[in-house]
Amino acid sequence: MSADARILVAEDDAAARELLVEALKKEGFDVEAVAGGREAIERGRQTQFDLVLTDIRMGDVSGFEVLEAFKASSPDTPIVLLTAFGSMEGAIEAMQQGAYDYLAKPFRREEVKLVVRRSLDHRRLIRENAKFREELRDRDSRSPLVGSSPPMLEVYKLVAKVAVGKSTVLLEGESGTGKELVAHAIHSNSARRDRPFVPVTCAALPEALLESELFGHERGAFTGAVGAKPGLFETASGGTLFLDEIGDISPALQVKLLRVLQEQEVRRVGGTAVIRLDCRLIAATNRELAALVKAGKFREDLFYRLNVVRITLPPLRERREDIPMLVHHFLQQGAGSPAHPIRGFLPETMTCLQQYAWPGNVRELENVIERVVSLSRGPLVLPSDLPDAVRRAGVDLAAGAGSGMPGQSGALPTLEEMEKRYLQQVLQETGGNKVQAAKILGIDRRTLYRMAERFGLDLGEGSGE
Repeated sequence: MSADARILVAEDDAAARELLVEALKKEGFDVEAVAGGREAIERGRQTQFDLVLTDIRMGDVSGFEVLEAFKASSPDTPIVLLTAFGSMEGAIEAMQQGAYDYLAKPFRREEVKLVVRRSLDHRRLIRENAKFREELRDRDSRSPLVGSSPPMLEVYKLVAKVAVGKSTVLLEGESGTGKELVAHAIHSNSARRDRPFVPVTCAALPEALLESELFGHERGAFTGAVGAKPGLFETASGGTLFLDEIGDISPALQVKLLRVLQEQEVRRVGGTAVIRLDCRLIAATNRELAALVKAGKFREDLFYRLNVVRITLPPLRERREDIPMLVHHFLQQGAGSPAHPIRGFLPETMTCLQQYAWPGNVRELENVIERVVSLSRGPLVLPSDLPDAVRRAGVDLAAGAGSGMPGQSGALPTLEEMEKRYLQQVLQETGGNKVQAAKILGIDRRTLYRMAERFGLDLGEGSGE
């Protein structure tokens, strides 16, 4: 929580206003208080605030009008409504219009601190996400970066910084974490974006063939070389060469690659002419190169040449909060058939997905969702639609909670019951964020509130916009 945040309090009740100011100042915030909505709007025109707390019912201008004015002039600023118990319906209506949260009178100090902390954290994360996603305007719409967890925000920051330069980049991470996707993002956001992006998987080719592929060869250089062929370093001229699984290349090829990186020039196999290079190198590995260096399996000098900027991609088990967003993304990609629409996942199904360890990471998750789309026949995906290993991951938790999953003894839940449970699960997984929940559900916020009202769910305590 940022102790130097600027907070505006608009409250016409002097006692309530003083209580809020005292509580917030004790937390170290810069607090300004006004006694009416008109003055709050005017201060908003003059000063940038990180958070606004406004009463709904004020004598001159209502909190609804304050909300509307700030949403127009400062849409990133979260607005918290202050409401008496009798005006709770008005608070919910205002939240539908874009308020972040509400505080019910009489206030409790701990409740005020919690709502303020949540509001400011939300604002910080939204702004960081917007900033780095804008910098990473990934041009490959088929596989955009997905995730808003703290580990992924750190990746976005590094990619945004390194994309503008030309330094060699080393991507480390387990298989399936998206290293080639990140390499694409660096290339797509660099000055080389209009030039070739050339990927090659080093472990997929024998040493002799890989050398020829990378450096090219002249006619007659070896049996079958019936003509000259430029290498991938030349093909990537002006652009980016991506060497995946760099930790698997042989010691002999390591020596040759080091020389190319040092001299920024290459000689084709069987040739003598020197060819100057102009390509950026991004290398990736699912092995820890520093450990390979210590074990004598990878050249230390080559490691230092590659390790100019290192980005480590987190495994999916370390960013489980991104799983609902990833699942929604892959579902949108694969569930477009009008004859077989999938609306979402049963809560127990999402629990299984989040409990599973995902040794294959995001790539494995994508494959599982593709399988689910192909085999599921209902509007909601059931645990029984998942592969055995994934389904078993949630069995103990479900049994402990007595969830009554479909397929167990007892009556099957109705579709309406499954929809309610799914809505509850989405709200839980998003921390009550209404904007993110509506996105995952594929509906607008007004529909989200109507669903909540139909099921008797209170969205007021959530941390949504």
